[in-house]
Amino acid sequence: MQTSSVDTVPLAGSVPHDLSIFGLFVESDAIVKVVMLILLLASFWSWAVIFDKVIRMRRLKNAASSFEESFWSGGSLDDLYERVGQRPPDPMTAVFSSAMREWRRSAAKGLLGTQIMRASLQQRIERVMSVTVGREMERVERFMAFLATVGSTAPFVGLFGTVWGIMDSFQSIAASKNTSLAVVAPGIAESLFATALGLVAAIPAVIAYNKLSNDFGRYAGRLEQFSSEFSAILSRQLDERP
Repeated sequence: MQTSSVDTVPLAGSVPHDLSIFGLFVESDAIVKVVMLILLLASFWSWAVIFDKVIRMRRLKNAASSFEESFWSGGSLDDLYERVGQRPPDPMTAVFSSAMREWRRSAAKGLLGTQIMRASLQQRIERVMSVTVGREMERVERFMAFLATVGSTAPFVGLFGTVWGIMDSFQSIAASKNTSLAVVAPGIAESLFATALGLVAAIPAVIAYNKLSNDFGRYAGRLEQFSSEFSAILSRQLDERP
C-alpha cells in the first residue's frame, strides 16, 4: 500500500501578520496609531498623577498629625506661630498661620478694645480660615479633574479607534474582494487593541479618582474641624480679655 504525501499550501490571500502588541501598533492605520498614542500618554500621565497624589496624601496626613500634636501640647500659640508661621509647610499649618496673622494684625492696630471689634475680628478670622482651607484644598486636588476626564473619555476614544480600524478593514476587503478570515482578522485585532488600551487607561483612573476623592474629602473635613476648634479657642480668649 503506497502512502501519498500532501504538501501544505498557504491559502490564497493569506498574508503573514505580526499579532504581537508591538506588531499591532506598527501595522495599524495612521488614525488608529494616533488614538493609541493618545491613550498611552493618558495612561502614563494618569499613573504619574496617581503616584504623586498617593505619596502627597500620606505626607499631608503625617504633617497634620505632627502639627496637631504640637498644637495640643499646651505650649504657647505665639511660639508655635513663630516657628511655622512665615512658611507653613502644609495646609493645616497654613490655616493656623492665617488665623494667627489676622489676630496679630488686629491686636497691633488696637482693634480689640470693644465687644463689637472683637466680634468683627472673630468673623474675619473664620472667613480667613475658610478661604485658606479652600485655597489649600484646590492645590492639593490639582490634576484630579484630569483623572476624571481620562476615566470618562478613554473608553470612547478607544472605541473610536476600533470603529475606524474596522471601517478600514472592510474597505480593504472590498478592494481586494477577499473575505478570508486571514485577511479580516489582523485588521480587527488592531482595532480591538485600541479599545483595550482605552480600558487600560480608564479603569485605573476611575478607581484612583474615587479613592483619592474620598481621602481628600476626609482631609478637608479634618481641616474644617481644626479651623472650628481653633476659632473656638480664639473666641474664648477674646471673651476673657478685659
